[in-house]
This record gives sequence, C-alpha cells and structure tokens, in this order.
Amino acid sequence: MSGRAQLMWDEQVTSYDFGPGHPMDPVRLSLTRSLVSEFGLDRELAVVAAPAAGDSTLGLVHRADYVAAVRRASVDPKRAELDYGLGTADNPAFEGMHEASALIAGQSVGGAEAVWRGETEHAVNFAGGLHHAMPGAASGFCVYNDAALAIARLLELGAERVVYVDVDVHHGDGVQAVFWDDPRVLTISLHEHPRTLFPQTGWPEETGGPAAEGSAVNVALPAGTGDEGWLRAFHAVVPELVAAFRPQVLVTQHGADTHFEDPLAHLAVSLDAQRMVMEACHGLAHEHAEGRWLALGGGGYAVADVVPRSWTHLVAIAAGAPIAATTPVPEVWRGEVYRRTREVAPLRMTDGREPRWQSFDDGGYDPADRLDQAVLATRRAVFPLHGLLA
Repeated sequence: MSGRAQLMWDEQVTSYDFGPGHPMDPVRLSLTRSLVSEFGLDRELAVVAAPAAGDSTLGLVHRADYVAAVRRASVDPKRAELDYGLGTADNPAFEGMHEASALIAGQSVGGAEAVWRGETEHAVNFAGGLHHAMPGAASGFCVYNDAALAIARLLELGAERVVYVDVDVHHGDGVQAVFWDDPRVLTISLHEHPRTLFPQTGWPEETGGPAAEGSAVNVALPAGTGDEGWLRAFHAVVPELVAAFRPQVLVTQHGADTHFEDPLAHLAVSLDAQRMVMEACHGLAHEHAEGRWLALGGGGYAVADVVPRSWTHLVAIAAGAPIAATTPVPEVWRGEVYRRTREVAPLRMTDGREPRWQSFDDGGYDPADRLDQAVLATRRAVFPLHGLLA
C-alpha cells in the first residue's frame, strides 16, 4: 500500500448544481471539504483528483442513448427529455450537467481502482453516492450512478465478490437494479419504509433476481426510528451477511439524511450514531475485505449543520485519524458557514448523544415492536439464502 487513504476530490464537483432552492445544494460539498482541511486531515491522507468518467466507463452501467440525452441537455437545458428523467423538479437540467456528473462518477471509479490495485487501503468520495440513477434515466437528484459504476469497474478489474452497504435514508434502488441478477454483488440497504418515503421500493421481499437470489437485502425501517433502533437493525443484519459473503471489497454509502434535522425524511438518527456505523463499516472492511474500502456520500439536506460534520467524521475514520465526538468545531469554519449560508454552525462534532443498542440475538426480540418486525422480515427473507439462521 502506498497510503492508508485517499480523498477523491476535484473542486469542479461543486458544479453539480440543480439551481437555487433545490435541496441538493453544492455548498454542502464545499463546506465539507473546508472542514476536512480545518481539521488537518489533508496531512493524514492523499487528496486525489481522478479524471471524469468517459463514455466507455459510463457504459458499464448506463445506456448509450441515455448518456447522449444527458449530453444534449447539458449543452441546452431546454432540450431536457422527460422520458429520461431530465428536466423534472427532482432533476432539473443545467448547463454542464454531463461534465459535472461524469466528474463525480470519475472520483468514485478512480477510488475503486486505487483500492483494488493496492494503491491505498481506503478511498472516500463524499460527493458521490448518487444511488438513484438508473441505467436509462435520472432519478432522485442523481444523474449518473457513481456507486454502481465503481462496483462495475471493480468487477471489470477482476473482483468476484463485492458488498455494497447503503445507509442513506432512501432505498438504494439504482444500485440494486443494476446488480439485481448478478451473484457477484450483494447490495444491502437500510432505509425508511417505502410506505412513507421515496422511491417507494426496498421491501424485504426484494431479494434479487433468479440468477442471484439473496443478492439484494432490504431493511425497511419505520418512520421515527432513532439511534437505538437504527444501530440495532444495522448490527442485526449487516455483519453476518458480510461475513457470509466474504467480499474482496466493501463499498458503502453514507447518506446523512437519516439525521433528525434532515428536512426530507422521517428518521431520527444522530450524528453520533452515524459515526458509529462509519466505524463499523471500517471494521468490516478490515475483518472481511483485507481493508479494501470505498466510502461514498449520498443524501443529506441539512447542508450546514449536519452534512459537513458527518462526512468529515467519515474522512477522518478512513484516514486513521478519527475525531473525538466532543471536539470543538473550528471557529474559522463556523465563520465560513455563516458567511455562505447565514446559518449558525454547530459548536462541536457531536449531537451530544451516547447511543446504546441491544443485540437482536441477545434475547431482546419483541414481536410487538415495529423495528424488530422489520428486522425479522429481512432476516427471514434473506438469511436462509446465505446459509444463516433467521
């Protein structure tokens, strides 16, 4: 290994901008990058700018006619074609859309390549995690599916088993769809129940196609789930499946929109619990994938208070320099937040929580509890397909 971790970053990823008033405000990316720098993490890892994904790379996941449609809309947003999910309220077309989207995809693909080739143990692209994009359509603020492209590139390079863990509040539907019938990829998504949140998919019964039964895993969490339930569900499902699948690479998506302050969803997870799951994913990569870990961002629309702190913790964990929860937020950065957003930034790298959770296998199952019902539904649907007891 030439280094412990790489941060995949090109300033131009902030040109992925759907315009004023859109929840996917690129200020969340630039504020995260600034906070990473203020904590001195640039000294703990390599900051690498990968090239944008070209047509051959995009073609690993996306149809040529769709890429052509994105290019047309990128040159002239008025030509956006609704049949391709472009020009909608969720995915307004903007000039340079193709270039910005391909650049974000390139960072995830470049990180995957570096991890696979042994150039680094871990790679982080917090601008990535655009997990809703489909092979032939934009969806849910996502134009190109960088997570799926990174996994497809790993397979192209020779990987035989890849696990994708998605803890965004929304179902990772695009990644699941791409690898639905591919037994080499295990997709695991923990998300708010499809009855109450976009994209209305991710039921526990969705377990993979005929050629890959058990390759899709979905934990549909009740609205209102907080730290204890979220951590309980994660640990009741993810570690056992990762161990059984024996991945060569772990790819994880860390959308920050599970947070109780996020305006677009209904879970009640704290920054402190998010940090615990990041640490758990880091540990799983070392335990089962020889440390090969690609970590991505995702959703998150509390753009000043939550997202930068959450993803700075992610970068720090990957760099082997975790930030203590009680650490004060640098005053210089708090000033930048106010100048750019007119919001008052948080004072510490914590929400002041100390999450506790009880193991699902520790005699604590409550058949009347909706969270436990959700966990059991997933385990019953998938665990036997991996030789595990539900």
